[in-house]
Amino acid sequence: MKKAIIALFLFSAILSSCMAGGEDVMTRRISVTGNTGRVVFELNDSNAADNLWAQLPIVAEVENFGNNEKIFYPENELDTANTPFAEGGAGTLAYYRPWGNVVMFYGRFSSNGSLYGLGSAVEGEELISSLSGTLRIEKAEEA
Repeated sequence: MKKAIIALFLFSAILSSCMAGGEDVMTRRISVTGNTGRVVFELNDSNAADNLWAQLPIVAEVENFGNNEKIFYPENELDTANTPFAEGGAGTLAYYRPWGNVVMFYGRFSSNGSLYGLGSAVEGEELISSLSGTLRIEKAEEA
């Protein structure tokens, strides 16, 4: 009986070790396509990013706000529990909870307790400032 328990324990340990080394971490990227091209953002691992991902595809009007950001509104609000506050600058994708809008920053910004990080641009960051009109936000095709 002891040998069977030891064998089971060893098998379990080896299996766990093999699985940990071979885990695939899902990288979620979204594509924001507008009149000037495509911006690709890599989402973080947060509740708000999960909620945005679940709503895709989205067709929305992009709006200018201030001199450093473009915004759009998802259909449903995002759950910000376990979501980090947004930090960084140009290329940051964030959610502004009081208004329920997603923010694409093309310039520096100040952090605040209502601005939650969703991810960051990995392609086309330079196009954010020129986006206008209707956007199509969808899961990005892997290259």
